[in-house]
Amino acid sequence: MFVWDRIGWLSTALLTPAAVCFALTATAADEDFSTLSQRMQAEKPKFAQRQQALLAERYDLDNRPSDTTTMSRGKPIQVGVHVKLPRSMTWEKLAALTPDEVREKQLWPAGFLPLPHPYHEAGGMIFPKFLIEETKRQTERDLTRFDLDFDLPDHFLPEFPAPIYLTTRPDLGDVSQGKLVTLASFNELFKDILNPKQLEGLRLLVTPFPQQQFNATADRRSLKAHPGVACFDCHANGHTNASTHTVGDIRPNEHRHRIDTPSLRGVNIQRLFGSQRALKTVEDFTEFEQRAAYFDGIPADATRKGTNVLERGSQVHFMAEFQALLDFPPAPKLNVFGKLDPANAGESELRGQTVFFGKGQCATCHTPPYYTDNSMHNLKVERFFKEVTINGRTASADGPIKTFPLRGIKDSPPYLHDDRLLTLEDTVEFFNLVLELKLNAQEKKDLVAFMRVL
Repeated sequence: MFVWDRIGWLSTALLTPAAVCFALTATAADEDFSTLSQRMQAEKPKFAQRQQALLAERYDLDNRPSDTTTMSRGKPIQVGVHVKLPRSMTWEKLAALTPDEVREKQLWPAGFLPLPHPYHEAGGMIFPKFLIEETKRQTERDLTRFDLDFDLPDHFLPEFPAPIYLTTRPDLGDVSQGKLVTLASFNELFKDILNPKQLEGLRLLVTPFPQQQFNATADRRSLKAHPGVACFDCHANGHTNASTHTVGDIRPNEHRHRIDTPSLRGVNIQRLFGSQRALKTVEDFTEFEQRAAYFDGIPADATRKGTNVLERGSQVHFMAEFQALLDFPPAPKLNVFGKLDPANAGESELRGQTVFFGKGQCATCHTPPYYTDNSMHNLKVERFFKEVTINGRTASADGPIKTFPLRGIKDSPPYLHDDRLLTLEDTVEFFNLVLELKLNAQEKKDLVAFMRVL
């Protein structure tokens, strides 16, 4: 990897990741927009190849759709473990080792290390191609970045557009009509379903506002001056499309987490927001995103690029009220307590429920009916590996992470707070090791079967 300084090409092998980030920032500030954009477009294939090589090393990226299980609108889920093991190792052998043995022998699967941003040194919001194309078709707003593209294959991502379920009108089922909700379509879709205050909240959620990479200044990553990013560009249809970013509240840059965009479904039952920030209300989170997260937590950039200061008593409240209407997808096999109805559930699903509430210890954090305890937990995954920096991301201690709800979990791949786990099978293997559960092959299979019906 190289950056351009005032002398010429400088190998970043000679620099720390923090120095690389500083060099990139300083270089961008010294160049006019034409020079900056041309240079970064020329560098783009190099970083794309670096990220794809990392993904290929960590994962089996083949498309393995399920023959029996789909997401809510029909996209097949991906099945099987996609994380690659070290040579001559099996999951059973690995689970038999202590954390210290795994660490000293360097046997921790690379796919269980933190996943870097597609271009970690640069960071910023990046969107899947299908979201970019549909947004451009509806609104003529282009969310393409000239310096990088999204990295994960589409078959590992949530279905698009996602269905929308409302707590106030469960009788309607999916109210999206198979469309992506944007500034061009929201009124037609919702004018007869929402009250005026809720409709105004939705309008604000689909309205683009300036953001660090998408704005009207010369320091942007869009070829044309840009109106910005809307909340529902990442949380498409109030769900997620796996758009990613790097957290704004961690420094130095190499320790910043890649962000898995969480679903907004079930916001009304949640009491913590942000994977680590532990914001207490959806109003706090909505305001924080616009004031800080949009600009990497840099107030000077927000002022210079066009921060959108929302009025707490009206705009923030309206946005939060609509978000609180977003419901989980139907789960017909669950009873009113959030557990399986034995009359409707299969044998594997019932066995999986037993593992979930027993040997698997999943219910310690993921309690029914919504399968969250609205708390934070530190998995201490760093017990299993030695600190290492890969593609600009330092794998070290993650710290406490909030318990995300598992209702509708099959609709929300990839998993964990930074997208490192591509399937539910990968997730079960990860927690089997981290929690030292010693699950056998059948128990793992049954546990996945249970989570698919939540």
